[in-house]
Amino acid sequence: MTRLNRHALYLAVLAASSYQPLHAEEFALEEVIVTANFREASLLDSPASVSVVDVADIESRGAQHLQDVLNLSPNVNFSSGASRARFLQMRGIGELEQFVDPKHFPSVGVTVDGISLNGNANAAMLMDTEQVEVLRGPQGTRFGTNALAGMVNITSAAPTEEFEGFVTGGVANYGGAELGAAVSGPLTDNLLGRLAVQHQRSDGYMENDYLGRDNTNNIDESSARGKLRWLAGDDAVIDFTAMSFHSNNGYDAYSLDNDFHTQSDQPGHDRVDFDALAMNGTWSLSDDYDLNIISSWSQSENDYSYDEDWSNPHICDGVASCEWFSNTDSLQRDTQTIDLDARLLSTGALDVAGDYQTVFGVYGQHREQSLERYYYDEFNSDYDSQRLAAYGQIDYMLTDSLHLIAGLRGERFSDDYSDLNVYGGRFNSDNRDNLYSGELTLQYFTANDNLVYATVSRGEKPGGVNTEASSSYPMLQPGYQDFLHSRLSFESESLLNTELGFKGTFIDDRLQLRAAVFYMQRDNAQLESWLTAYDNNNQFHWVGLLDNAGRASNYGAELELDFVATEQLSLFASLGLLRTNVDGMTVYDLDQEAFVEVNDREQAKSPRYQYSVGAQAQFTERLSGRIELEGKDQQYYGYYHDNTLDAYDLLNASVSYQQGPVELTLWARNLTNEEYAVHGLYFGNDPRNGYMPQQFNQQGEPRTFGINGRYNF
Repeated sequence: MTRLNRHALYLAVLAASSYQPLHAEEFALEEVIVTANFREASLLDSPASVSVVDVADIESRGAQHLQDVLNLSPNVNFSSGASRARFLQMRGIGELEQFVDPKHFPSVGVTVDGISLNGNANAAMLMDTEQVEVLRGPQGTRFGTNALAGMVNITSAAPTEEFEGFVTGGVANYGGAELGAAVSGPLTDNLLGRLAVQHQRSDGYMENDYLGRDNTNNIDESSARGKLRWLAGDDAVIDFTAMSFHSNNGYDAYSLDNDFHTQSDQPGHDRVDFDALAMNGTWSLSDDYDLNIISSWSQSENDYSYDEDWSNPHICDGVASCEWFSNTDSLQRDTQTIDLDARLLSTGALDVAGDYQTVFGVYGQHREQSLERYYYDEFNSDYDSQRLAAYGQIDYMLTDSLHLIAGLRGERFSDDYSDLNVYGGRFNSDNRDNLYSGELTLQYFTANDNLVYATVSRGEKPGGVNTEASSSYPMLQPGYQDFLHSRLSFESESLLNTELGFKGTFIDDRLQLRAAVFYMQRDNAQLESWLTAYDNNNQFHWVGLLDNAGRASNYGAELELDFVATEQLSLFASLGLLRTNVDGMTVYDLDQEAFVEVNDREQAKSPRYQYSVGAQAQFTERLSGRIELEGKDQQYYGYYHDNTLDAYDLLNASVSYQQGPVELTLWARNLTNEEYAVHGLYFGNDPRNGYMPQQFNQQGEPRTFGINGRYNF
């Protein structure tokens, strides 16, 4: 019996043990509301490929961070390269890693209560979270350059009109522990409040054999969030949010032997201090229009360092012709962002043909970022960017069952960059882009209220300067300068998405099906690459850059299913299918030590399939269980080589017990202790084999288990 069949058998046994004959048309799937768009709407009425992760999903996995639940959504992937996942990919599009270059506008955006975490997704903690919404495809009208490939919208629990709260705690293997609490209720007659705090720690699952430590890749994170809801009369509601996240995580994730044992003598760290304030207010101006204003301020300090050689002075002991080098890399990046979004929304209902709803808005953002890098020498840079946008959308009822949605956004983007290093002096650059995005959607409701939709949407993200390439350029040998000369900057990328979808319910609303097929054409696709270059002193340099590919396309399908089989048993499944292609990209091939053109190859972080399937069973009034199987196909992780991360399947399970206000959950992830990788690098870094290029994997989480308790009051 294969491993996959054994896992499927586990699910079948659970289903059979909980089965009871159906006599219950009265129970059905609960309605799910999506909040990320201009107006709240039912998941089944939203004409887009959207997944929603709820509290039950989060708690059953013992999930603490966004990366712990991403595999539940089809065609959603992530890159690590740090202590947490920092960059996401949807349908094969998204950034892979970050070192010197500023990446303010990842292709997949992440927001928490309206606060953008772009570039700081490691702060996407799930403390006191209500739900996670995953929107695939360009979200250009609503989010602009923040969501070329998609958006993840995290919504925390709102203040309540009644006093309530909870205390949580838990322990896990690898020295894991967490403690948190939340309290909510009325502060005055028209002011509601909520406060949530959490601290968690773990030694991590890497062991540093050289230092004799098991915590060099540790987790040490604290989060706090305060929310106020001001009921300012009958015509206004204003929400305020304050958020703070602080981490002192270690970073010692790569091993020369591709296992869970490192040899670093100077392990790195991944420290983040992120603080933010936000306001979201809605005023009723008349019977016909509401005014919605959303503003936010955020400030982050990122301190990211690593042992570049992953080794120690004794690595060559007993090895002939072994030459060892030692170096560390430290990048300290400070960012401050201010956003303002104001929109006018019509309030009329869509009841009969001829009814319509409109949105008109303006948006502005200012962001400043400074970087100090301590590598072989000190490097400093400053990067400022501004965005100004105007947008509009109309939802029009052509007939009682056929709706038209048309949206358009125009954005003016500008940035200014400067750096200073001891080799090349000062480099200055500025960029100006006019960016356009939008959508045109037809949605048709069948006689039994199922939804069929067709969408054409466009997204665009700005170009910029390749700062690592520009800072290295003056010192490199002529052949490498020739290659980089036209790549010191990169052009804006646009994405055209064509999508057809279906959403519906069957069997007395106990079976829910959501499906979509899509084709996306990328113009000037911004793809990450690396160059192995030498300077005039024959010193080796790694140079990262974004390059515009000649042609790139992505197409596939997404399927999600939820089924209430009995009053005691629920089943769920998701499947993502993906095909990608890239042509006309020139890279420096490490194996050939020559420049080559990449043609007819799949894009990085684009597994051909991704799935999740599971069952939730209520054994008794107090005892429930959940089991899940998830997996991904093999995938490329770069463009300057043809190596891949292997396919994998993971089995997760949990058992929960509730007695009055007390809840206990025993959970486990990766029950079969599957070895798999979440990221990879390809280069020469092992002195014992003469620094021959080879694949190095960042290991995924091994078998992890724990118990969490919660007391509600």
